Amino acid sequence: MLTVDFSRFPLAPGDRVLDLGCGAGRHAFECYRRGAQVVALDQNGEEIREVAKWFAAMKEAGEAPAGATATAMEGNALALPFPDESFDVVIISEVMEHIPDDKGVLAEMVRVLRPGGRIAVTVPRYGPEKVCWTLSDAYHEVEGGHIRIYKADQLLARMREAGLRPYGTHHAHALHSPYWWLKCAFGVDNDKALPVRAYHKLLVWDIMKKPLATRLAERTLNPVMGKSFVAYATKPHLPRAETEAGAGAGAGAGAMAAAEAGTATQ
Repeated sequence: MLTVDFSRFPLAPGDRVLDLGCGAGRHAFECYRRGAQVVALDQNGEEIREVAKWFAAMKEAGEAPAGATATAMEGNALALPFPDESFDVVIISEVMEHIPDDKGVLAEMVRVLRPGGRIAVTVPRYGPEKVCWTLSDAYHEVEGGHIRIYKADQLLARMREAGLRPYGTHHAHALHSPYWWLKCAFGVDNDKALPVRAYHKLLVWDIMKKPLATRLAERTLNPVMGKSFVAYATKPHLPRAETEAGAGAGAGAGAMAAAEAGTATQ
């Protein structure tokens, strides 16, 4: 089940992709199938080990084209272990609502994204998420749970402040909103409640079979009650003068570092 719409977020074979906070790896797997050079990163070691196993299974089954690569690794979203401008594409899906320093995460994503690169950010939508918070404290008052609810304009403003240029938005997963409302109403840990079990079966059937009726229903309902808000943006190229100034400063810093290193070894 993908939240990012790749018809709005084009991906070319060979693109260097970072799936940040990859979780179970759904977007990373899709990028791998499309021929990208994928890094799936998450702080949860158990999930990363599972993602690595699935990458290996996909390679064994021939699901990824020649030239595609996939790596799963543990890491901290606030201190990414990559040089500046390492990636053509960054995806962060249903992660930022968990992180206190969301501005820091955005800054790190912008740092590792090349100028002209693309980024996709998805978060729970304000309306459906507010219903969940109202129905159940246990839904969000847990370790590692949701600590904020974004309004669309707030998220877009944060992205612009980080130096990104948003170019499109949409909503996704309308059929999943009622499921979470039921979960919150009957108890987030109560999977035995009949309405919850019945609706879960409907969702599984929909994901597996993709019938036209539910696909059309979700497309119609997404603008009204889509569970996720999705925003796409690019990292602008710097003006030539600013680029040259930055290069000069970088060269000066590099020379200073080299000089200091030379002094230390004498």
